[in-house]
Amino acid sequence: MKQLFTLSLCLFCSLGVTAQDVNFSEHIAPIIYDNCTRCHRVGEVAPIPFTNYQEVANFGTTIQYVTQIKYMPPWPPNRDYSHFIGERYLTDEEIQTISNWVSDGMPQGDPALEPDLPTYTTGSQIGTPDVVIEMEEAYTVAGNNQDDYRVFVLPTNFTEDKEIAAMEFRPGNSRAVHHVLFGYDLSGAAATRDAQSPDVYGYESFGDFGINQAVYLSWTYVPGNLPLVFPEGLGQTLPAGADLLIQVHYAPLPTEETDQSSINVFFKGSDDQIEREVLQSMTLPGDLPGGWGQFYIPPETTRTFTAVGADGLGNNTISTDISLISVLPHAHYLGRYYEVFAVTPANDTLRIIQIEDWDFNWQGAYTLERMLKIPAGSKLYTIANYDNTSSNPNNPSDPPVDVGWGDGTNDEMLVVFYYYVPYQEGDEDIVLGNLPVSVVDRPSPTGSRLYPPTPNPVNDKLTLTFDLVRAELLSFDLFNQAGQRLAVLSAEQRWGSGTQTTQFDLSRFAAGSYFVRMKGEGYGTTAKVVITR
Repeated sequence: MKQLFTLSLCLFCSLGVTAQDVNFSEHIAPIIYDNCTRCHRVGEVAPIPFTNYQEVANFGTTIQYVTQIKYMPPWPPNRDYSHFIGERYLTDEEIQTISNWVSDGMPQGDPALEPDLPTYTTGSQIGTPDVVIEMEEAYTVAGNNQDDYRVFVLPTNFTEDKEIAAMEFRPGNSRAVHHVLFGYDLSGAAATRDAQSPDVYGYESFGDFGINQAVYLSWTYVPGNLPLVFPEGLGQTLPAGADLLIQVHYAPLPTEETDQSSINVFFKGSDDQIEREVLQSMTLPGDLPGGWGQFYIPPETTRTFTAVGADGLGNNTISTDISLISVLPHAHYLGRYYEVFAVTPANDTLRIIQIEDWDFNWQGAYTLERMLKIPAGSKLYTIANYDNTSSNPNNPSDPPVDVGWGDGTNDEMLVVFYYYVPYQEGDEDIVLGNLPVSVVDRPSPTGSRLYPPTPNPVNDKLTLTFDLVRAELLSFDLFNQAGQRLAVLSAEQRWGSGTQTTQFDLSRFAAGSYFVRMKGEGYGTTAKVVITR
């Protein structure tokens, strides 16, 4: 009887939710503004703005359809397989709410109850950069409704190696820029290729940077995503004299546009130097059982390849424990499916990424929420499927032709980039994104605790109260929501046992949500703080 009552109550509640009057102001606007408007607004890459009731209602049936089939918001990886930072998705409840609203005639509701549009950052989303590297001139994107893939060579003029914590692409024309890949070149080959077309800034390269000497960096740009900020002790080194490379995908546009984008570069601090360099490896056709010659797709066929290894040479076992940070699969227009996983010596499967409907236009690097330990002796598997038939609407050749490896539009690639560090104990606790700070909270072994900050929200002076079971060394830091440490509020110093109080002036920080972290001896604890202005 109790189970029957519970079931009846659930059904009643479900029917109540479905039957309620769904309107734009109270129910739809929060979903659209939180998940769609960042790209769907004037001046951004999406062609249709969704910034008010009428704009959304005009395309209500389209929104209903593309959200139901989960084409929008765009997020290629299968979220039931693995998770990454910056995932773009709607919950099943949000999708159903949109569908109910459209089916009910798209009522507006009371406009006074509609939330304000979000405020979007025009400068950096993660802090004040150490260096800003700008494109040397504006590039003109032809208004011919064609995709444009352009590599720009940006001299850094660094006279010494630089330890990099983050790189952030800032589009000069958000309407034109679709996505961006980062790399660097020490050989001068990219500059030489650029010089071959002096009348046009940059050079065309569809599949990659167009030179064999390019080194890929961990960062990519897709509208709406925050850039990866490496946690303490981790980073990548940009060598002295290197040219920074960006491969920019300009979206098809009906009218001519110009773009002069820039890169915000954040160095590691003097108190946070690189202890472990972020390394790169890759799966290539050389890791196929038949080697490079096996990577061939005849016309009117589909082919599935299984590569084992991550060095392009067929050495298929990992020689030492590693901690995986991010992964970047890459194919062209024939690609249909990607799956990457590791199998450990104990025969456990570690799922890394699965893309069931590959879309070249939405490629990028995917950063794990936490580092993934892959033990020595494991094997990395890549399964990739390609469709070279006439029924593939993305096939660039009509009729289909023989396809092999190459960086041209009519060629194909099978490549997966891995970014990792040598494993250290505790890496599983390192948070790379989504969660508020760089290291997961660890409880105090002695029972010391941090109380909720006051006042909260705060305008200037923030008071922290904490209990210490014994005297110990403490430090206090302020983090933004991307996990980047913005300030050392108090360097490490010894505090006595008992209830303690300290105060920090936050008046120099912009309004927004932050996290204060108290770091003790072998533990750390955080508290959310909202700053108002």
